[in-house]
Amino acid sequence: MTEGRSSARRTTTRRGLIAGGVGLGVAGVLAACTRAPAPRPSSSSSATPFTPPSSGPDSWDALAAAVSGTLLRSGSPGWDGARVLENPRYDDADPQGILRVANADDVVAGLAFARNTRTPVALRAGGHSYTGWSAGGAAGTDVPRSLVISTQALDHVAVSGDSVTMGPGARLADVYASLARAGRAIGSGSCPTVGIGGLTLGGGVGVLVRSFGLTCDQLTGATVVTADGAVHEVSASREPDLFWACRGGGGGTVGVVTSLTFRTQAAPDVLLFQIAFPWSAAADVVRAWQDWAPKADRQLWSTLKLLGGSRHSTPSVTVTGTWTGAKSGADSSVDGFIQATGATPTSHTATELTYGQAMAQLAGKAQRVSEAATSSIGGTALSDAQIGVLVQQAADASTVAGLLEGGVALDALGGVVADVGRTDSAFPWRSALCTVQYTAVFADGADPAPFDAYVRGFRAAMVPAWGDGAYANYCDAAITDPAAYFDVNTSRLHRIAEQADPDGLFAQPHWV
Repeated sequence: MTEGRSSARRTTTRRGLIAGGVGLGVAGVLAACTRAPAPRPSSSSSATPFTPPSSGPDSWDALAAAVSGTLLRSGSPGWDGARVLENPRYDDADPQGILRVANADDVVAGLAFARNTRTPVALRAGGHSYTGWSAGGAAGTDVPRSLVISTQALDHVAVSGDSVTMGPGARLADVYASLARAGRAIGSGSCPTVGIGGLTLGGGVGVLVRSFGLTCDQLTGATVVTADGAVHEVSASREPDLFWACRGGGGGTVGVVTSLTFRTQAAPDVLLFQIAFPWSAAADVVRAWQDWAPKADRQLWSTLKLLGGSRHSTPSVTVTGTWTGAKSGADSSVDGFIQATGATPTSHTATELTYGQAMAQLAGKAQRVSEAATSSIGGTALSDAQIGVLVQQAADASTVAGLLEGGVALDALGGVVADVGRTDSAFPWRSALCTVQYTAVFADGADPAPFDAYVRGFRAAMVPAWGDGAYANYCDAAITDPAAYFDVNTSRLHRIAEQADPDGLFAQPHWV
């Protein structure tokens, strides 16, 4: 979900409040943090200390007997497959146990066990935690060996009229296929194995974002289990603070989401286009793209990628996009962009597809890859000098030994995204031009340090242009100031967390 640049630091973390702490995974939960909040109560304060409840399971055997789902421990059949995330860099994860919940009652039981035994907790939905926090105890993640409460099996997708209700573990490939069969659609991401829960809670930048809005903007209700085991049905009119935090508050501190309901639209036909340019035109393409993509007709969305590494003989420049209107409008808009670059594309394809076909084609073939990543928020257009820095940093991917593919992707915002006020949901970047993701793919088992250094160095090089802002779904353990993700919404998120989880049961690194 980048490096915090603020000097403000919290001296007492929520992890330190309960017998060495409770670590929480990214997907399937809400986040609430602040730039410099007052410290939480600790065992040495005058506040009432944490007292575990007397009800609920108080041993591993009792937990296994209390749930309808499956409790796995080391040596259990399927343990190794359940233990790992989508990023192989965290394959050494060794959690204390994995509770694969079958319903909200199982979450209640898992949380009661954690309170009774003071066992650290990590939450998981799709398993795409950038920082590895949802692994529940992998080297280098600063998360202790934990009970992983996994909502991956909550993967139902039920379309009813113009709404769809689904579990947080529903993967995007299945979400899109189910919606397409019903002739309905939502706007969301492209990776087919991402869980809808974590994606939504962090905001949900996707391939139809400029015409449909962020995934969280389409959310109309959710079921949330808070730290005390209470089950909340939240919406704009019922417990609006919790609902507000669900809409872009990111992964971490308020509750476990077990169900989400979204409004849908009629599934549109989608024109899918891709344009490749010579690397010599990279600066011209960036200049033209930033003036075009975030301000184009809201039926058009695109992403600009500058990639290098050993998989590329020379760095590449590509623009991939979607259009949901009449094809003639796309032709005019895209042709105008190409003309503005002053360059001749090396290739240009456009294919008219159904909604289901387009989402499947954008997904490509999913595979687990070891990766380092961080992000920025592109709040303003770059000057020519700043474009030069961006292009050079992308080209430098090819100079990092062992880096297979890396660089930068700029995903256009604007359109419907900007129709929502910056404090109307927890996602604050409503007026930004784009989200920016820096990535580095490397061989499984390689030391991640040089690749982390590359992506974080790329982000640091762009801070003079774009500032400290980052996207919560592209979290980076090097960010120590949560205001980098939540900006003006940080204080409200923290207040909601204080109310929902006063004892600090949920915590994870750098998320208060």
